[in-house]
Amino acid sequence: MANMKEIQDRIRSVQDTMKITNAMYTISSSKLKKAKKALEDTEPYFYALQGAISRTLRHVPDLEHRYFDERGTVQGKERKVGYVVITGDKGMAGAYNHNVEKLAEDKMAVRDCDSYLFVLGEMGRQYFTRRNMAIDTQFHYTVQNPTMHRARVISELLVDKFNKGELDEVYIIFTQMNNSVAMEPRMIQLLPLKKATFEVKTPAIVDIHQEEIEMVPSEEAVLDMIVPNYITGMIYSCLVESYSSEQNSRMIAMQNSTDSAKEILHELNISYNRARQASITQEITEVISGARAQKR
Repeated sequence: MANMKEIQDRIRSVQDTMKITNAMYTISSSKLKKAKKALEDTEPYFYALQGAISRTLRHVPDLEHRYFDERGTVQGKERKVGYVVITGDKGMAGAYNHNVEKLAEDKMAVRDCDSYLFVLGEMGRQYFTRRNMAIDTQFHYTVQNPTMHRARVISELLVDKFNKGELDEVYIIFTQMNNSVAMEPRMIQLLPLKKATFEVKTPAIVDIHQEEIEMVPSEEAVLDMIVPNYITGMIYSCLVESYSSEQNSRMIAMQNSTDSAKEILHELNISYNRARQASITQEITEVISGARAQKR
């Protein structure tokens, strides 16, 4: 059994660790609330953009546009597919980073095409670099405090590559927070857009009001303006979702660490009390033995 000093040192060490995990839990909780508020404030604008695209396609269903061009003539190894992978800048968030990285690897493994990696977050960059997977070195963004400006810069780069033919498809892989305990990695397609995504099912009513709109200077020009902003909104939403999921994962990990620390402290206190009891018993035994020896 360890002596009392060793047990006391370990108790102090666990208590110091508990202070750190509690502080990290509180910080992550504050960041999570802030991120959720930012997303709620911007969601109406991007829902309006989605509605505008839906209205345009509803009035011109046969419209051919570059952002909806699936480039079916480009197949196999000639097809260039970009994957935007959102990871964290830090660890200590449970399986958050691993789940996203594993999904990205699995998705790229099943496609027989030319893949391009665009990684956000230091943990992801280190992970894919260790596996000798080529990533865009210029695409060097942090995931802390996601902003609309950062999302717009990223979307402009991706849209430009798509328009130039440097990418035929663009996907984004992120973590969606379903609730406070359930988070799952997801992959959605950014480009080209699919018309089915914007289909709005209307009730079968004969007298339903049919709106009349005029698009100036043309339908193509309207989509040229709306779609990049819509892509920006999708990227911003994914950044905030991932950031919220990271903070929530860290909160869970820190809470689990704090609970484990409490259990360790409970066991250490029991060990300390036993050691103290044994020490007192030994001292009493030595006093009694000394008294008997003196008496003899």
